[in-house]
Amino acid sequence: MNKNVLFAILLVGTLSACKLSNQAPQPVDYTCYVNTFIGAADNGHTFPGACVPFGMIQASPSTGAVGWRYCSEYINGDSIIWGFTQTHLSGTGCMDLGDILVMPVTGSLHRNWDGYRSRFEKSTESASPGYYTVELSDPKVKAELTATVHASFQRYTFHSADSAAILIDLQHGPVWNEKQYHTQVLACETQWEDAETLVGHVRNQVWVDQDYFFVMKFNRPVTNHFVLPKNEGEMGERIIASFDMKPEEELLVKVALSTTAIDGARKNFLTEVPAWDFEGTKMAAHDTWNSYLSRIDVTGTDEEKTNYYTSLYHALIQPNEISDVDGAYRNSANEIVQAHGGKSYSTFSCWDTYRAAHPFYTIMVPERVDGFVNSLVEHGEVQGYIPIWELWGKDNHCMIANHGISIVAEAFAKGFKGFDAEKAFEVIKHGQTVSHPTTSDWETYMKYGYFPADIVKAESVSRSLENVYDDYAAADMAKRLGKMDDAAYFTKRAGFYKNMFDTETQFMRPRLSDSSWKSPFNPSATGHASSIGGDYTEGNAWQYTWHVQHDVPGLISLFGGKEAFVQKLDSMFVLKLETTVSDVTGLIGQYAHGNEPSHHIAYLYTLAGYPDKAADLIRQIFDTQYNPRPDGLCGNDDCGQMSAWYMFSAMGFYPVDPVSCKYIFGAPQLPKIVLHLQDGKTFTVIADGLSKEHKYVESITFNGEPYTKSFIMHEDVMKGGTLVFKMR
Repeated sequence: MNKNVLFAILLVGTLSACKLSNQAPQPVDYTCYVNTFIGAADNGHTFPGACVPFGMIQASPSTGAVGWRYCSEYINGDSIIWGFTQTHLSGTGCMDLGDILVMPVTGSLHRNWDGYRSRFEKSTESASPGYYTVELSDPKVKAELTATVHASFQRYTFHSADSAAILIDLQHGPVWNEKQYHTQVLACETQWEDAETLVGHVRNQVWVDQDYFFVMKFNRPVTNHFVLPKNEGEMGERIIASFDMKPEEELLVKVALSTTAIDGARKNFLTEVPAWDFEGTKMAAHDTWNSYLSRIDVTGTDEEKTNYYTSLYHALIQPNEISDVDGAYRNSANEIVQAHGGKSYSTFSCWDTYRAAHPFYTIMVPERVDGFVNSLVEHGEVQGYIPIWELWGKDNHCMIANHGISIVAEAFAKGFKGFDAEKAFEVIKHGQTVSHPTTSDWETYMKYGYFPADIVKAESVSRSLENVYDDYAAADMAKRLGKMDDAAYFTKRAGFYKNMFDTETQFMRPRLSDSSWKSPFNPSATGHASSIGGDYTEGNAWQYTWHVQHDVPGLISLFGGKEAFVQKLDSMFVLKLETTVSDVTGLIGQYAHGNEPSHHIAYLYTLAGYPDKAADLIRQIFDTQYNPRPDGLCGNDDCGQMSAWYMFSAMGFYPVDPVSCKYIFGAPQLPKIVLHLQDGKTFTVIADGLSKEHKYVESITFNGEPYTKSFIMHEDVMKGGTLVFKMR
């Protein structure tokens, strides 16, 4: 059967179930509109397996683990499953996690670990928030997965019980190449505490150095177990555990993780999954997801609802809670400490998520925001600066600048009080003024007012422009704290973007230390330091010329006025870009929606006084870059950033400059969206007269009064009310 036809059948069946559940009085089952397979093909890099909002655990199948395509270990078109792993990254462009592969097996027991992989039929595979299932053809086993915050719960029904066993692969993990697959584990210790319990510790190194401790428990005794031979360079064990089973009997497996110790994993285990109640755990995961998804009511077609609620689902997978149930976690100095407020979070893809995902959290999950900020600040206290890209308590220093600063400054600007703002600012100031080799050279930056391309050999333009935004964020926070000298210092640096603008070519262009422009110059040439070099980060001059989120009027003046600004902006969408850079995708001319530096660009039209052009582009992006299919995302979801762009833009506004607390108007894409806010308030967005033809905004009213601003403030959204766009 054609895979698109099969997917259409599954989608129709799922949505029919939604309609049936919606006929019941209450509660509505919002999970029916989530398709966990969206983004799990092509380069979306999502996974379909089981997790709960912001949980440490993501139990999901692995259909591969070697190479960039397998950042999430899963490609929807694959036909072989390697096993089921307990942790995954969602939508990232690099790989890690994929901890503890478990695979049920029957028949002759192989001595080679890759002999335990199994074929499967796509028609037997299905998933919903908090649950995943598939029939494994070779061992004839039905696999089911669910999860809590710190533990996975697996149920394997053995249709054939011939030599029933489980492969426990502690060497496994997604990696860049085959050699690394056999060398990324640095240490591994395991112990059978009794016939039903295996405990252990693994230390590995892929994107970060990671220590995890685990407790694995079975609902029946292991009758025999042995360790498979290791390949050259391997430290991780691969264990075969056998069971005495009859056909159609179930083997239940629970795996709890911790960053601290086996005792930490045990506490998590006993707190979250004390009973052998798979259905109860599955229902609890479902209900938790439904509670979060119900915070937003969407009116639209079934496909639009699927896109929206799946976006909401993806945005809530991370950041991930890495502290134990008692608040203990392992910090970046390998110390066991207590989290301020009881929870420590990780998986901060700050370069991506500061743009829209974290602004979205301030509206829809405000109870988590203080915890996110405290986690960033506590990490920053240890290493001397806010983490760049934080995973499993460690900074992998991926990407450029330090956009965690924006996340902290935005939260402070929006009135969040559950963190020490003075301490947070001191960490920010230290990181932005004391050079550290992984991310900064402030002496060079201050000497020239930019990063010269002959001194900073890679990504000089992007590094300059993105640090400028962090300087602006630092200045804003300093001003709100009454630190006027600091505010003046960082405000000056926030203007350094002007030093990168070449008035002749009208591009942000690489500049040398003698102040001359680097030549030759091709504005369409894409850069990526980790692969092809260049002066831009996963982009080119066309995309980065607009990277002045905090001072659009100043950028417009560099062009000589709005008319020239918009003329240049128009040309971006008609000049074709040809590139082999994997992260530069979702192309509309030179615009790349699949990568984050382009995400605010459509809204520049509104700020330049051309809202109809913004409406045209936003509609085009909706129609071409988001579809309710496994290949429906045009680029990596990047820990919810692609999804957050969709949700904001569907409502008709977007945080071009998150720290300003302003949401810039575009054009709504759904008839009605109701946000159920804290304290029982609601914020309703209505697109009156919206249709395929009527995509432009004629007028706006807010709480029944005419509204003429080009933006709405965060505080007005949080007060509740009704925003009506009259469409034409």
